[in-house]
Amino acid sequence: MNLSLTGEQLTIEQIREFLADKGTVEISTDALERVKASRKIVERIINEQETIYGITTGFGLFSDVLIEETQYNQLQVNLIRSHACGVGTPFSQDVALVMMVLRLNTMLKGHSGVTTDLVEQLVFFINERIIPVIPGQGSLGASGDLAPLSHLALALIGEGRVYYKGTEQNSEDVLKQLNRQPHQLQAKEGLALINGTQAMTAQGVINYIEAESIAYQAEWIASLTHQALNGITDAYNENVHIVRNSEDQTAVAARMLDWLEGSGHTTRQGQVRVQDAYSLRCIPQIHGASFQVFRHVKEVLEKEMNAANDNPLIFDQGDETLVISGGNFHGQPVAFALDYLKLGISELANVSERRIERLVNPQLNGELPAFLSPEPGLQSGAMIMQYAAASLVSENKTLAHPASVDSIPSSANQEDHVSMGTIGSRHGYMMLENTRNVLAIECIIALQAVELKGADRLSPKTKEKFEEYRTFVPAITEDRQFHKDIKEVSDYLKKVAYKG
Repeated sequence: MNLSLTGEQLTIEQIREFLADKGTVEISTDALERVKASRKIVERIINEQETIYGITTGFGLFSDVLIEETQYNQLQVNLIRSHACGVGTPFSQDVALVMMVLRLNTMLKGHSGVTTDLVEQLVFFINERIIPVIPGQGSLGASGDLAPLSHLALALIGEGRVYYKGTEQNSEDVLKQLNRQPHQLQAKEGLALINGTQAMTAQGVINYIEAESIAYQAEWIASLTHQALNGITDAYNENVHIVRNSEDQTAVAARMLDWLEGSGHTTRQGQVRVQDAYSLRCIPQIHGASFQVFRHVKEVLEKEMNAANDNPLIFDQGDETLVISGGNFHGQPVAFALDYLKLGISELANVSERRIERLVNPQLNGELPAFLSPEPGLQSGAMIMQYAAASLVSENKTLAHPASVDSIPSSANQEDHVSMGTIGSRHGYMMLENTRNVLAIECIIALQAVELKGADRLSPKTKEKFEEYRTFVPAITEDRQFHKDIKEVSDYLKKVAYKG
C-alpha cells in the first residue's frame, strides 16, 4: 500500500492497511509546498532576530533566555539530547513506526516551520523500515511526548538506536550502510519533532485497531459459549434492541443471530429455561457499549492524527504571518479518550470471564463435566484456565484507573498541569493483551464444550470457526500445558486484527 500523506485526511483504517501491507508513504505536492512556505517564515525570523519561543529563545522556564544567532542549530541538538530521558520497555516497532508517520503528517500541515530535508529523512526512515528504539516510559503527555519523541529524533540525526532488518543497531551505522547522511537539525526543527502527542496517539491507534478487532472476535467466541450452554436466542430479537435507541447494541444483536443461525444447540424462551444469565442474555448491551466507546475514541484519535499540535505554530495569512505560542501539545483530549478506551476493553474481558465460569462450573454448565475434565478428579481439565482469566480480569481493574486524573507540575511550575495520556495509552495496551488472553481462554474452553455437546449441530458459521481453530487447538483428551494453547490462540487473534 502506498500511503499519500497530506496532513489532513489520515485515517485509522489507512494506518491498519499500511501496517498489514508493509506499505510506503509519499508526500502530496500541496503538502510539500506548505512545508516550504512555513520554513521561509522561520528563516525570516532568524534573519530579523525576532524573539520567538524555541527558535531564538530557550525552552520551558528558559523561554526568556535569548540565544546567540550562531547557536540556533546547536540549541535544537541540545534539546533532543537532553530530553531523551525515556526508560523502560520500548514501544513496539509498530507503534514507533506509526509515531513517525503521525509526526510527519503533522509537519505537512505547514505550521511547523521544518525543512524539506527533515520531511525527506522521515520518509526515508519510514519506507526503509528504520524503526527508532523508543523507551515507553518518561512522558507526562504535555509539552508534547517530549522524552519518547526525542528518542525518535535521535535516530534521525544518527545518535539513537534503531531496529533494522531484525536487529537493534546504532542509527549512525545503519545510515552508513545505506549511504545516507544523518539529518542536521536546523532552527525550530528539534522543537517541531518533539512538541506533540504522537507517542500517546500512535499507541492509541494501535490500541484501537486491536480493540475493535478483538470485540468482533468476542462475538463468535461468545456464540460458541451460547451454543454450549443451550442459550436462548429470543433476547437478541431486533425489537428488543431497536427500542433501546443504540445502534451499536442493535448491531451486536444482529451479528449474534447471524452467528447462531441454523444451530441445533440454541433454544427459545421457556423451552429449557425462561431467561439466560446476563453474561449470555446481555451480550448486545455489554459488547455494544464497548463498540460505542470505540466509535468515540476513533473520532478523537483521527482528529488528533491530522492536527497541528506543536509549539509555536506558524500561520501564513497572506499579508501577514503569525507565530503563536500556544498549548496544542497538551494531550488532555487524547488522554481522556484513551482512558475511556480502557473501560471498553475491560468489560469485554469481564463478561468473557463470567461466561468461562458458566462453562466450567458443573452447577451452571448444563450437565457438562466439571471443568470439562476428561476424567474428573484425576485430570483437572480447564480448572486453572478459569483462574488465569480471573487473575487477568482483576489486573485490568487496577490498570483501568484513569491516568488523566493525575498531574504533577514540571519545568519549575512553568508546565504546571499535564495529561499523563501516554501512561493511559500504555496501560490500555496492557489491558488489551490481558483481554485477548481471557478471550483466548474462553475460545479454548468453548471449543471443548461444544465438542462435548456435538460439533455437528453447531450453526454453519460457528462450525467454520470450530474447524479453523481445531487445526491448532486439539480437543482436551488429557491434561496438558494449556499455556501453550492460550498463547497460540491469543497470537492468532492478534494477527487477525491487521487483516481487516
